[in-house]
Amino acid sequence: MKNRLIKVSSLTAIAIAVMSCGTPSEGTVAAEESITTETTTERQGQAFVEDDVSQQTVLDIAIGSPDHTTLVAAVQAAKLENVLVNAGPLMVFAPINSAFDELPEGTVETLLKPENIDQLSLILKHHVTAGNYSKDFLKKFKKLGQASDLSVKVEVEGDDVFIGGAKIIASVEAGNGIVHVVDKVILPEN
Repeated sequence: MKNRLIKVSSLTAIAIAVMSCGTPSEGTVAAEESITTETTTERQGQAFVEDDVSQQTVLDIAIGSPDHTTLVAAVQAAKLENVLVNAGPLMVFAPINSAFDELPEGTVETLLKPENIDQLSLILKHHVTAGNYSKDFLKKFKKLGQASDLSVKVEVEGDDVFIGGAKIIASVEAGNGIVHVVDKVILPEN
């Protein structure tokens, strides 16, 4: 008797649920589609959380710099924002806008196209390494392993430090690492 009562109750609940769903009106469908569209185009992840109390991340520093608009556009095109806000520590070698201008004409525009996201990601990852080392501490290295799974040569000339041929011209500490501003785009050898 108990099993029969459970079955009848379950069937009644299912029937009520099905009948209450009904067919959505045209207005409801349109509203649901717009909500779905907005949700799928919205960027998600840790990089898009607004926070006024934490120290700036390496991404925040780049976004706030008028000299790094090309780099930020590239990071956004490659959808790597969330990578640059994780706990780290991360060392980012951030080329200034004029460094991108030195590349052959059309290179940046070509790399920013959606079909070239893998190549763009590789180049951007070639500017990031794990760690939080000052410019002076970097003088102790001969090479660094980058997030691209490739290495870059570290060269010292007097007080100047060059990473993959790019000179460190400034450094800014971040909550999750350090941003070393460089004067050239560091391209993988391949």
